[in-house]
Amino acid sequence: MTIERPAVRPANPHFSSGPCAKRPGWSIEKLEHALVGRSHRSKPGKARLVDAIEKTRAILGVPADYKIGIVPASDTGAVEMALWSLLGARGVDLLAWESFGAGWVSDVVKQLKLKDARTLKADYGQLPDLTEVNFDNDIVFTWNGTTSGVRVPNGDWIPADRKGLTICDATSAAFAQDLPWSKLDVVTYSWQKVLGGEAAHGMLILSPRAVERLESYTPAWPMPKIFRMTKGGKLIDGIFKGETINTPSMICVEDYLDALGWSESIGGLKSLIGRADANAAVIAEWVGRTPWVEFLAENIETRSNTSVCLKIVDKRITALSDDEQIAFAKKIADLLDKEGVANDIAGYRDAPAGLRIWAGATIEATDMRALMPWLDWAFAEALSSLQTAA
Repeated sequence: MTIERPAVRPANPHFSSGPCAKRPGWSIEKLEHALVGRSHRSKPGKARLVDAIEKTRAILGVPADYKIGIVPASDTGAVEMALWSLLGARGVDLLAWESFGAGWVSDVVKQLKLKDARTLKADYGQLPDLTEVNFDNDIVFTWNGTTSGVRVPNGDWIPADRKGLTICDATSAAFAQDLPWSKLDVVTYSWQKVLGGEAAHGMLILSPRAVERLESYTPAWPMPKIFRMTKGGKLIDGIFKGETINTPSMICVEDYLDALGWSESIGGLKSLIGRADANAAVIAEWVGRTPWVEFLAENIETRSNTSVCLKIVDKRITALSDDEQIAFAKKIADLLDKEGVANDIAGYRDAPAGLRIWAGATIEATDMRALMPWLDWAFAEALSSLQTAA
């Protein structure tokens, strides 16, 4: 099987699922006005941090009574702050259907050692049964499974009169999927996902219910300084007014502001979602006419429009051992990387063998369309190498 090398290449080969592609038109010169060499606590430094918070609120449509904070250690840091600060007041249901959700399960069960914790699991490609969730408990879940390409379809499964808190890791969903704020008490994400910002900074968004929990409940375990959000039983409100817990990179802040400004210029959240949907549609059209590949997400209603995960279903490949299938998928990714066509699209290390293509808003649909013939070419090349070796 031989396929001629395609003539058209994507202008931007950055299809990594994190850190993700920079916004169209980005250049390092866009950061020349970053407030370097100044304290983030200075008036102009704090003003930039507040600007980042308020632009976030405006674009995502975060309610006025929700708190938004910039926190250290990316999305992971934001989730850990929530878990360590809020859990333990009541039972907790943990939803896991891919590696990051499984990581939160491990933290709660093995590190916090909560006894009243229940885990609802599903295999890669599927969701747990959402009707089994007990909303008398706190709930911890990812909105969009970055390593499986499976997302919750909407917020209809979450009742308005729940007793527990909903803690949502939305890192590959925020700015690409519609988040129902009234159903979410804690939302976290990182700058480096949908908006292609620089790494190391996380966002923590708290509902009034989450704030009430913070001010009325003290966890039984010691709290690291970097996680502390209350003092004397009251919320440290400055965290949510630009007074960050540790020193942020003002270059990264400037980059995030640039991405937010671009988002505003193209029409805000609706346009961001539309761009991601259009990119995902390009992949779906190609998968529909390509016999050797399928979506890892089995249900179209729960299929991600950002971290699109694909599995190789050609019988010549599925007959191989798991390690050989992983090596074959990596061969495809390596061929495309070497050609300068697509960087970093091998499936996540803990996921089934396959490919993972970022389709978020910073990807141009023209680049996504240009990539599709290259996938067929790389598959043919990898298959030819496999048959030659045999």
